[in-house]
Amino acid sequence: DDYDLMYVNLDNEIEGPVLGTEETVSCDCQREHTEWDKLFIMLENSQMKENMMLQAMDEILKVDLQTLKAELSQLTTNLAGTFTATIEKVTSHIVSQVEQALVKNSDQAEEAKRLHESEQGKVLEHVLLLSHNVSSRLGRLESTWLRRSVFLYLTIFLIFSGCETAILFPMRSKKIFGSVHPTAGMTLHSFTACIWIKVTEALRKTIVFSYGTKLNPYEIQLYLSWESAVLVVGGDQHKLAVKNVVVPGKWIHLCGAWSSENGSASLWVKGELAATALDIADAHTVPDGGILQIGQEKNGCCIGGGFDEALAFSGKLTGFNMWDRVLSAKEIAAQSGEDACSIRGNIIGWGVTEVLPYGGAQYIS
Repeated sequence: DDYDLMYVNLDNEIEGPVLGTEETVSCDCQREHTEWDKLFIMLENSQMKENMMLQAMDEILKVDLQTLKAELSQLTTNLAGTFTATIEKVTSHIVSQVEQALVKNSDQAEEAKRLHESEQGKVLEHVLLLSHNVSSRLGRLESTWLRRSVFLYLTIFLIFSGCETAILFPMRSKKIFGSVHPTAGMTLHSFTACIWIKVTEALRKTIVFSYGTKLNPYEIQLYLSWESAVLVVGGDQHKLAVKNVVVPGKWIHLCGAWSSENGSASLWVKGELAATALDIADAHTVPDGGILQIGQEKNGCCIGGGFDEALAFSGKLTGFNMWDRVLSAKEIAAQSGEDACSIRGNIIGWGVTEVLPYGGAQYIS
C-alpha cells in the first residue's frame, strides 16, 4: 500500500518521487553558529534596525515639518491680519489727530484773524483819534505861529527873492567889515533901520551896523550884547536895549526906530514891539557926512584909525534897509513878513544900495 508521493510543478510537469524521510538528506540546521556567523548576523540586524530607525525618523520629520509649515503659514496669516489691523488703527488714529489739529488750528486762525481785525479796528480808531487831536493841535499851533509870524521869520531868508544874497563875516577880525554907501543924505530927524542877522557869537559889544562922524562915532548904532540887542542914537548915553532875544546860530530880524520930536525910540524883534522909550536924544539931528559900516565901528581906537577886533561881527547878515522916517507897526511887521525882502528903504535898500565887503567878508547865496 505504499504510494510514492509525486510533486507537480506549475508547468504540470511530473517530477520524480520525493524521497522518504529515511532517504532525506540530513541538513546542518542544528549546527551551531560560529563566532563569525554571529558577528555577521549582528551586523545585519544592526543595519536593519538603523534603516528602520532612519526611516521612522524621516517619517516623523516629514510630519513635523508639514505641521510646522502649516503653523508658520497660519501664524503668518494671523500676523498679517493683526499687523494690517494695527496699521489701519494707527493710521486712523493719526488721521483723526491730524484732522483735530487742523480743525483746532483753523479755529485758532479764525480767532486770531478776528482778534487781529479787532485790534486793527482799535488801532485805526486810535490813529484816527490821534490824527484828529494832532490836526486840532496843529491848527491851534498854526494859528498861533501865523499870528506871531515865527514860521516866516525862520524861513524868510531862503524863500523870498529880495534876500537871495547875504554877507558872510567868517571870523571876528579888525580887518573884516562892510562899507555902506547910502543913496540919499544922512541928515536925519527920524529913521527906521531893519536887518536880518545870524551871529556866530555875541560878546559884550558886537557891532551889527554903525554910523558915525569925526565928532561923534556913535551917531547911530545897533549892536549885540550877549543875548541883548541895543539901539544907540546921538551917543552911547542914549540907548535902548531889549534882553534875551539873541540866539547864536539862529536867524533873527531886528528893527530900530527913532524920532527927534520927543526922543521916542523903539526896538522890534521878529516884527513885534519888544522895547520902547522916550527922551532918547530928543531934538537931536543926525548929521550927514559920516561913515556907515556893517560889522564894525569907526571909533578911532587904534593906531592909524583902525578897528577894534573885540567889536567885530562874525556870522551872516542880509536885508539891511533904512528909511528917513518912523515906520508904522504894520509896516515894521511887514518887514519880517512875506514881502520883507522885496521892500527897500529910501536911504539904504538891500540889493540896490552899494555895500562893499572888505578883509574877507563876502557875498553868499
